Amino acid sequence: MVAGLRVLVAGAGVTGRSVGAALLDMGAAAVTITDGNAERLAELADLGAELVPGLTTPPEGTDLVVTSPGWRPSSPLLVAAAAAGIEVIGEVELAWRMGERLPTRPTWLVVTGTNGKTTTVGMLEAILEAAGANAVACGNVGLTVVDAIRSGHDVLAVELSSFQLHWQSSLRADAAVVLNVAEDHLDWHGTIEEYARAKGRAYAGARTVVHNTGDEWSGKLAAEHAGTRVGFGLGVPRPGELGVVEDLLVDRAFVTDPAHAAEELATLSDVRPAGPHNVANALAAAALARAHGVPPEAVLAGLRAFQPGAHRAVPVGEFGGVRYVDDSKATNPHAAAGSLRAFESVVWIAGGQLKGATVDDLVREVGGRLRGVVVLGADAPVFGASLARHAPDVPVERVAPGDDDPMIEAVRAAGAMARPGDVVLLAPAAASLDMYRSYAHRGEVFTEAVLRLAREDDGAPGAL
Repeated sequence: MVAGLRVLVAGAGVTGRSVGAALLDMGAAAVTITDGNAERLAELADLGAELVPGLTTPPEGTDLVVTSPGWRPSSPLLVAAAAAGIEVIGEVELAWRMGERLPTRPTWLVVTGTNGKTTTVGMLEAILEAAGANAVACGNVGLTVVDAIRSGHDVLAVELSSFQLHWQSSLRADAAVVLNVAEDHLDWHGTIEEYARAKGRAYAGARTVVHNTGDEWSGKLAAEHAGTRVGFGLGVPRPGELGVVEDLLVDRAFVTDPAHAAEELATLSDVRPAGPHNVANALAAAALARAHGVPPEAVLAGLRAFQPGAHRAVPVGEFGGVRYVDDSKATNPHAAAGSLRAFESVVWIAGGQLKGATVDDLVREVGGRLRGVVVLGADAPVFGASLARHAPDVPVERVAPGDDDPMIEAVRAAGAMARPGDVVLLAPAAASLDMYRSYAHRGEVFTEAVLRLAREDDGAPGAL
């Protein structure tokens, strides 16, 4: 596949290391890795590839470029490669081509969408393992797909971002789901239509197309493809769907007689973290697993075994009758809406980088649940203006940009607004890089702030 080729790898992060090592092992004649960050590039010195910082044109004789997912098509290096007639692919495309050349191609169960991808893939991995499959979660979580292929796993629970999907063309999943589509990464894709189109590429050639009956874009994208369609949603399922009947998760798709029969999979209490959006995630994971032939009892065992990831609706503690919850992973308005819907009375900590998204719809939807709001970060004025328009009676505190420890101030202000029975919820609806290294770092700082102020105040009633 790449034996004898001269390959350029764009990007020296996790993907670049994985791709570089795989290309060298497969006999590429030469592997060059480039990155604008010379220090990060130097960390790959042990690979044996040629490391060249800051390339804007491919080296003479380059046959193939493999780009890391975050590189935009407008990047000078990739534009120059395309102009020279050099094929540009991503790591997912490379992994697919690698799998196609194995004696038995691994099964690909693909998950994409604006929100819920990592939780769904984690649930799917747990269900597959409960069924005894040699399975692994990979892609935008855990292993790269290239490393999962090289590790010899039979079933891949693949989380794919819109960036990863943009840079592939050959993927034909055994089953795929687009969980939902909402405004996100518009700074990269330009419009929500282009963003949705990238997500919809997960469905191309898929044998089973799983779609969310409660999401317009998911249904629209699924309708464009010819695979066997299976729906999932929070209502009573129709034939060909998975859904909810009272407190049961029910399958009316992968049964002998969908018109007259149903299979009980689990109960609502088996789904963690709680909340309607995570019930939907569990149904999506179950649909993919059932498409692979997993029995109902493995779905139940897997959901019960699943351990939610950090910073996803994680309780931090309860002080003075007020609960504190870290959902720093809610990095866009759609994710924050799902988090806020899980609670009746909330003091919301929000803000960061919106990446071109708007928050008006979110504020209109959840305004009735808000005891108060604390905003911080680069787009705090956008949040403040939207709250003034659509929830004018909700108290809003803004953490000043110059505060030495803005999260401490945010938690202190939220605690002062809260009443016993309320939840102080970090669900920022925005990215974190204006103030923190990552959403995980933001969640850690929130947790530290809550616990520090709780110690200072001794958990006194009405305080932290």
